[in-house]
Amino acid sequence: MLLLLVVTIFLAYVNGANDNFKGVATLFGSRTTDYRRSLWWATITTLAGSCAAVLLSGGLVRAFSGKGLIPDALTHDPAFLLAIGLGAALTVMLATVAGFPISTTHALTGSLVGAGVVAAGSVSLSKLGQSFFIPLAVSPLISFALTSFLYPICRLARTRLGIERQMCLCVDGALPQPVLVYPNGTAVLRSTGMTLSVGQLQACTERYAGRIIGIDAQRILDRLHFLSAGAVSFARGLNDTPKIVALLIAARAFRVPLSSGLIAIGLAMAVGGLLNARRVATTMSERITPMNHGQGFTANLVTAALVTVASQWGLPVSTTHVSCGSLFGLGAVTGRGRWTTIRSIVLSWVVTLPVAACFAAVICFFLR
Repeated sequence: MLLLLVVTIFLAYVNGANDNFKGVATLFGSRTTDYRRSLWWATITTLAGSCAAVLLSGGLVRAFSGKGLIPDALTHDPAFLLAIGLGAALTVMLATVAGFPISTTHALTGSLVGAGVVAAGSVSLSKLGQSFFIPLAVSPLISFALTSFLYPICRLARTRLGIERQMCLCVDGALPQPVLVYPNGTAVLRSTGMTLSVGQLQACTERYAGRIIGIDAQRILDRLHFLSAGAVSFARGLNDTPKIVALLIAARAFRVPLSSGLIAIGLAMAVGGLLNARRVATTMSERITPMNHGQGFTANLVTAALVTVASQWGLPVSTTHVSCGSLFGLGAVTGRGRWTTIRSIVLSWVVTLPVAACFAAVICFFLR
């Protein structure tokens, strides 16, 4: 039982390392803010979502107890639960070390299947397909489609409001200076005509010029972008925490209050994100597709809405799949998607379930 507690905390830790930055990847990728501020914003809002899960995510705790998928007697067996937790944790840890953003939900599902086959001889295929596979498979397609549909609408609204994109040289402590970029790649300051060096050009970022109801458009967008990133992280905490704490709740010998378990798992996720999120953060922010402020905001808006709705309905969707699906949609719409990286990420999703199933099956075999 003590080992089960340790494994559950370890699973929450590696979940935080792999998942915490996904909500704020667009903040860092669009250079709205730096890595450290993005990470702390993700940590705070994810922890808030974990605390809110006390009231809103009982359905996910029941879904990941394994009831209906395997015989009820197994759902309270500590050895069986230990195999599930450790199988999922090892899978997520390997992906985190490699820098691949995979789904803890997917890993837990694979572990349930692998341990279930060893312990019970089979699992309920109808329950597996209806309650697990369909939400996991459909959610990234929905986020891809919604982002591909919504971003052109947002872009059209921006142009109708007279808000233009422009390159600016941003130096700490100084106002952004508009930059003109010529077809030959030469960049000059619009105000003085001074040619920029390579180092100065690397410090240039894209900003929005114009005002809405008398307020600077870039300032409004930055605030909305932060709110949308916080909403994604909040939704992730709301969706992922109950799935992990289900391992402790199912082991009745612990008699863990749901609220205490959710908060403890939330804290472990926060620590994992703070200490080991960098590799996955680089993949999510820079290797899928270049993005500007408006594109990042659109992707976050879609992700937050889908994950929050799924949490309230008790559907085990993956924040990873949804957020990556949104970024894939951006890459498709803008024509700047890095499809080699995207294919590698999708392949890592495909192998997550069998790898987790194999880990859990071997662990369950030896424990039993």
